[in-house]
Amino acid sequence: MLTFFPWPGERQGHRGSGQATTIAFSVPEASVRFWIDHLRARGVHIDRITKRFDEEVLSFSDPDGLHLELVGDCRGAGYAARVHGPLPPEHAICGLHSVTLTESRWEATSELLTETLSFRLVAEEENRIRFETGVRGPGTRVDVLRAPGKPAGRVAVGTVHHVAWRTLTDEAQRAWRQRILANGLDSTPVIDRTYFRSIYFREPGGVLFEIATDPPGFGVDEQPEQLGEHLMLPKWLEPKREWLEKTLPQLVPAGFGRAA
Repeated sequence: MLTFFPWPGERQGHRGSGQATTIAFSVPEASVRFWIDHLRARGVHIDRITKRFDEEVLSFSDPDGLHLELVGDCRGAGYAARVHGPLPPEHAICGLHSVTLTESRWEATSELLTETLSFRLVAEEENRIRFETGVRGPGTRVDVLRAPGKPAGRVAVGTVHHVAWRTLTDEAQRAWRQRILANGLDSTPVIDRTYFRSIYFREPGGVLFEIATDPPGFGVDEQPEQLGEHLMLPKWLEPKREWLEKTLPQLVPAGFGRAA
């Protein structure tokens, strides 16, 4: 899941240490050429095309400067292309691949990932370390870029605010919170987000992490086949619905990443 904050008129952020600096999505390995042509045909500048851990990677930015990647790798449990999307299913994005953290204190971050959060180190290449958790598949990887002396980033437009990890139950979330506190980190209380419950804490390098529950899910207040068709509000904002419907910006597909 990828969430955006609407910040019209806000200043531009910049990527630096203590930030999640790149979001990567998986595409079929044989579809990389399709995506190169697809992006260029829509005026998207591809920053570079590289090989990383034997995977082909396309790097580019969205209109606000958010750094994105498409990685030719749909192997692993849980990957599934969107059949009814705007692109041919054989070329569609099949899941989140990874998120990259840029860290000047990468040793402490690596220790947290492996010793506290149960990630495992699976690969190293130049200044990049890759960790995985659970069964290989969407959203199980995090890359740590070793960046000694790099200035801290500033969260604003075009940057990542936080990274969320999912857990299956409320009981598991409470256990994670106790484990985090026991390791000397601060954590928020459990916060009800209607569709899930969350805790937040900063890892030693400064990136804001969230651990969110799977339940109750996005089907709690509308049918799954209608997701995204209506403005859904939490109960405490329902009294302001009329005002919000007039005030919120209209969301209109701009053609970015859509088929011709």
